[in-house]
Formats: sequence, structure tokens, C-alpha cells
Amino acid sequence: MPGSAKTMTVATVGGLVLVTAYTVTLGSNGWLWFSWVVLGLLTVGVVVARG
Repeated sequence: MPGSAKTMTVATVGGLVLVTAYTVTLGSNGWLWFSWVVLGLLTVGVVVARG
């Protein structure tokens, strides 16, 4: 996995942890989850393009 794909994967997993922690602490926020899904789709696109 190239460096940029690995960086995006780490950012996506870190984002999931942060969004989950926010949801547990303060309640659900649809925009945060939407943003995480977009980040996840971008990550999948980068991994597929680099693969």
C-alpha cells in the first residue's frame, strides 16, 4: 500500500474513533457521520486507484 493510501486509511480509522467517541459522549450528529462516510469512500477510491 503506497504512502498516501496508508495515510488516508489511518485518517479514516482515526476519524471513526473520534466520531464514535463524540457520539457516545455528546449524542449523535448526522453531519459527522456523513463526513466520515465521505472520507471512507474517498479512501476506498484512493486504495483502488493505487492498487
